[in-house]
Amino acid sequence: MNPRALTAEFSGSALLATTVIGSGIAAQNLSGGNVAIALLANAIATGCILFVIISLFARLSGAHFNPAVSIAFAGQGELPWRNCLLFIVSQTAGMIFGVALAHAMFDLPVLQVSTTNRVAFGTALGEAVATFGLVLTIFGLKDRDATRIPAAVALYITGAYWFTSSTSFANPAITIARSLSDTFAGIAPSSTLVFVACQIVGAFLAATLAAWWFKPPS
Repeated sequence: MNPRALTAEFSGSALLATTVIGSGIAAQNLSGGNVAIALLANAIATGCILFVIISLFARLSGAHFNPAVSIAFAGQGELPWRNCLLFIVSQTAGMIFGVALAHAMFDLPVLQVSTTNRVAFGTALGEAVATFGLVLTIFGLKDRDATRIPAAVALYITGAYWFTSSTSFANPAITIARSLSDTFAGIAPSSTLVFVACQIVGAFLAATLAAWWFKPPS
């Protein structure tokens, strides 16, 4: 496995997690208790960094930054499973590092555990929907117009912050990392397993449907 690809996945994941947590902290500090304004700021910042890191790292690693995306590619035979596992390790490690970095920048304890319980039927369904849409967006464009993926993913996640009940984590690695932040974007460790399971289901359904819809006939 090309070490440049692994370091790209680590670095992009770290930047994404730093943005999600850091913008959440800043938004909560500046919004005067208005959760809608805080969520809007969090969503915009996340969408912006997604456009940047996908554009920056796509040629090095494919810019997955998400185990659900890597698993979807592996399941379709487009990524060796060994490489998929290495990607997941790099992504998760990068996300955890990014969370710790955000805490340090805002003078908060680096090591935290979230107390925000997010598990309910609606939020679980929201995670499946959020991840389904994300993977479908990527697979629908990758063979037809890959240059649009950075903007499409950024816009999708910005929108999904608002139309999903879960605020669209859509990423197992960042779900795990966000369990280590007791801030605006945190999620209790007890909620992570349900979120991750729903994300994998959503990704599998999207990849399966995309293979039927978008792949040219053999």
